[in-house]
Order: sequence, then C-alpha cells, then structure tokens
Amino acid sequence: MPYIKYPDSNSFAQICQRPSLNAQSLDEIIEGIFKQVEIKSDQALRDFTLQFEKREIDSILYTEEEIKIFADQVPEALKQAIQQAYSNIYTFHKSQEFISQKTETSPGVICWQKASAIEKVGIYIPGGTAPLFSTILMLAIPAQIAGCREIVLCTPAIHPAIFYSAQLCGITKMAKVGGAQAIAALALGTESIPKVFKIFGPGNQYVTAAKMFANRKGVAIDMPAGPSEVAVYADSTANPAYVAADLLSQAEHGVDSQVFLVALDETFIFNVQEELERQVNVLERKDLAKMSLANSKIVLVKDRSEAVQLLNEYAAEHLILACEKPEELADNIYNAGSIFLGNYTPEAAGDYASGTNHTLPTNGFAKAYSGVNLGSFQKIITLQSISQSGLQHLGSSIIQMAEAESLQAHANAVAIRIKNPS
Repeated sequence: MPYIKYPDSNSFAQICQRPSLNAQSLDEIIEGIFKQVEIKSDQALRDFTLQFEKREIDSILYTEEEIKIFADQVPEALKQAIQQAYSNIYTFHKSQEFISQKTETSPGVICWQKASAIEKVGIYIPGGTAPLFSTILMLAIPAQIAGCREIVLCTPAIHPAIFYSAQLCGITKMAKVGGAQAIAALALGTESIPKVFKIFGPGNQYVTAAKMFANRKGVAIDMPAGPSEVAVYADSTANPAYVAADLLSQAEHGVDSQVFLVALDETFIFNVQEELERQVNVLERKDLAKMSLANSKIVLVKDRSEAVQLLNEYAAEHLILACEKPEELADNIYNAGSIFLGNYTPEAAGDYASGTNHTLPTNGFAKAYSGVNLGSFQKIITLQSISQSGLQHLGSSIIQMAEAESLQAHANAVAIRIKNPS
C-alpha cells in the first residue's frame, strides 16, 4: 500500500480523492440500452442477456416453484445464520418506525406528519464472483417493515442463498436479468417486470451509470455510489493483525475497492504491513485484494485531532475506530456511512448480521447522504388542519405575504373565507 508520512493538512483533499469514473463515456451505451428496453420490452432483456452474459433465458421471472427448489438447497447451518441476521436486521430497522406527533403552531392551526410506504421498489443484486444474498436482507427487510406493496428483485445470480433470502423477505417478483438492462426494466417496466418508483442495490460501473440515468428520468435511487471502501483509524491500543484483516476484508471485494489506514505510530504501520503480506497470501481472492491494496493508502498523522480532520475529509463508507475511547472520538466524526467502534467490532459484522444496514454512501457521498434505513422506503407526508378561528388568527399574515409576492389569488383564497364564513 502506498504510504504517506505526515502530510500537510492542505493536501488532505487531494489525498482523499478516489479514482474517477468517466461516466460521460458510459451515457451513450446506457441510453441505447434504455431505448431498446422501452421499444422491445422483455425481448430486449433476452437479447441483452445473451449478448452480455452469453446466457439464454426464456421466461423473465422465476416461478414460485423454481424459487422454492433453489431455496431448499441451502444447507441448514447457513439457513440458521441467515435467520439470525434477519432477526437482528429486522429488530434494528423496526426500531426506526416513524412516530407521528401533532403540533399546534398557533391557536387553531394543527400540523403533523405521517409516513407512507413507497408502493413499488426494485432491488438489484449483481452476479459476479460474490453472491450478495446479504444485500437482499438489507434492502427487503426495511421494505417489508415500511409496507411496500411490491418488492421486485432483479439478479443474474443463481446461488441458492439468493433464493432463500428472497423467499424469507417476501419478495413478490424475482427476475433472471442483470446489468444495466435490469435497471432499465425496473425504471421503465416491461411485460414481466413492473415499473418501480425507487431502485436500490449495488453494481458495477454500468449498473451505477444506469441508476443515475434512471434518476434523471424521474425514478428515485437509493444513493449515488462508487466502489466499496473502508477507512481505519488506529492508535497504539489497536491490534495490527485485526487491522490488516479489516483492510483485506474490504480489499477482496474487487480491484476498484479502496482501503485507507490512518495511524499515529510508524512502528504500528510496519506491523500492519507485515500482517497484510502474511494474510493476503492465504486468501482465495488474493489477486483482487493485492490490486486493491496497490490503489489504497496508509497515512501517518501527528495526532488524534489531525486524524479526525483527515477522516472527515475522506468521508468513508465504513469507518473503523480501533483506538482508545472510540465513542468519544466518534462524536467528532460527522462524515461517515457507518462507524465501527473498538477492537472487537469488525466491518464484516455490519456487512452481515449486527443489524445495521450495509448499503451505504461511497466515494465521499457520506458528506451529504445517509445509508439506507427504514425511511429510505417511505415518504413523509405533511398534514394540516385549521379551524375557522385559527384562520381568522393567521389570515392577515397570509394575505400580507401573498400580496407582497403579487399572488392575488393566494390572498383571495384566505380573504373569502374570513369575509364569508360558511
């Protein structure tokens, strides 16, 4: 891993830059895929699946019987693990339920809010070398709790745990398609796949570009996203072997994943580097991990305060605080997707089963975006109720403001009620 020693704080923004994707070069490809899906519907999905994946599909959707056959192939031990994760994720997201409260803003004027589920949501799970069935739990469970009427899953993956997780989470439709064409299908609708109102889930640069394109077409998405990442802050109380394991757990995702170590002690950094050399060579995905590490960074800083400044600038998707008094330090972190406190809280716990959501903002978007939560599957609708006396009390202010904005009809809508109460 490239090593940066005692950088000047003026260089922090440059140090935190991620590799950039040329989204503009993808737009023409993505627009072409969307046009074909719009014109040819299901047939376009068949054609693109054959073209991009060398895979022939007849029916677009899995039948209930097909889902059951795949789901039944999951070993009992894995089923129990998934069930435990389901329970923890459900419990944490259930605790986020919106509590409505009426407020009297002035005499006779009552305002409040209510949460309303997004009726139709789409979930995308990539194929690739890692079958991300855990992401189904992270997205479908809060959708269930929110009360989404239709949850549509698109994935080219065929790992049995994908089907078991979908069955467990009450997925209403499961499609065999992947890639940008799956995003286009969810955004536009086809004969088999219903148009949804919001799309969730990870994917490669084509999927990411397709989601951004869908967003420009008026379909909501979970968040802008780039490759997955982790930052670790470590002081002298951290365990170098643990830190190396955490860095590698992120690096094995893929060559474009980034890991970022911020430390106070050079000897500790050397110990981590030794552990990385030792641990990476026993990984099945060691080639991917090594390429990822080559694109990552280790930064030696002078003190805790400088570390906080650098970490807030980086705005990591995952941030591990392997240090003394991690909760106290976390109070000063305001840019991060999810924070993992102490030496016994690996990022992998949040990825799978602690209960928090692992669908998080990457690429610095944690400066402005939250990770997926129950509210991601809901809209908050405001309500208000005004009595006759309440409007009498408030009316003069409304009329004066409307007239000052030259919106006479607005003023009249209030004045007519005050002058002629029914």
